[in-house]
Amino acid sequence: MKMIGVIFSNIFDHALGDLTKHRTLASLPFGSRYRLIDFVLSNMSNSSIDHIGVITKYNYQSLMDHLGSCEEWDLNRKNGRVVIIPPFSNGPSEIYQGKLQALSGALTFLKRAKGHYVLLSSSNIICNIDYDEVFKSHVKSGEKVTIVCHKQTPKNSDERKDLVLSYKDNKVTDIMINHAYTDENLIGMGMYIVEKDFLIDVIDDCVSHGLYDLEKDFLQKYFLQKGLGINIYEFKNSVLTIEDVPSYFRCNELLLDENIRKDIFNPQNPIYTKVRDEIPTYYSSNCTVDNCLVADGCRILGTVENSILFRDITIEEGAYVKDSIIMQGSVIKKGANVQSCIIDKDTVITENRTLVGNESCPVIVQKGQTV
Repeated sequence: MKMIGVIFSNIFDHALGDLTKHRTLASLPFGSRYRLIDFVLSNMSNSSIDHIGVITKYNYQSLMDHLGSCEEWDLNRKNGRVVIIPPFSNGPSEIYQGKLQALSGALTFLKRAKGHYVLLSSSNIICNIDYDEVFKSHVKSGEKVTIVCHKQTPKNSDERKDLVLSYKDNKVTDIMINHAYTDENLIGMGMYIVEKDFLIDVIDDCVSHGLYDLEKDFLQKYFLQKGLGINIYEFKNSVLTIEDVPSYFRCNELLLDENIRKDIFNPQNPIYTKVRDEIPTYYSSNCTVDNCLVADGCRILGTVENSILFRDITIEEGAYVKDSIIMQGSVIKKGANVQSCIIDKDTVITENRTLVGNESCPVIVQKGQTV
């Protein structure tokens, strides 16, 4: 029995501001050489899921450019492929308002794809997960739905999450939406396994009644009102969740932790990305680089600390970069001081310019700007 993969590429776009102004969340650069979609797509490929639909909404040109033929993920096979599913509407209404409505536009893909189960996943979760193990748990449970979740310690008593679960013996006993949580709860990871025929019936039922939210209108409502049994699969390895600009900044920073990096980039289950052949990074004899992730093709003549550098970055002599994310093709000129910033692609920070933010509110410089 095969699984079909469905990836939502635009979830949380609105919360990333200028970073998703010209791209989807799924194509947002991450970790010096990757895009966010690389993680979920690699996990699916490593789990032998070879028929995958990527639901888009807008600004998906960069996503299509990145995926290409999907040969890097070994998904350009004769009997397997990745299908980009653009937005579909029968009238002048909004493109779609939630995941269920997005899935209604993908019904043709779901009905034609060969498989009895559907793996639904958002693209804002960074982890290295074996979906085969999730599938085994789902089949063993006998339930129609399995939610992938993990434990998380709240930063404060008021912190809320979109999907908070109470559970007993691997079964959900309560579902709370946008609710405070404790160490005794599990937090949904935006990944679900659902029987395909059941999912199609749910989509038709919910959308015809003006219900569009997967978590609220399907999982919670069916659980509370129709007695839907829900299995849980607790994932116990590292999970990085991107929901807004501060969390994106923090998750990149967490990759500087060697233990987290080894957990996510497990060589037994590689994370693939689009291959770009670049020259090695050049480090001058006078440069200083401390605790950084640096991609190839860079030229570093200044000082860089606790930062993420993508491909083809130039840090000129006398420039100082600390606690920052510098994306592909950017140039930091002589004497510039850049701290706690997110510098988008092809940006130039001019000589002696100072940009200083903080972890909760990093300075963002848009793609292609000269500051």
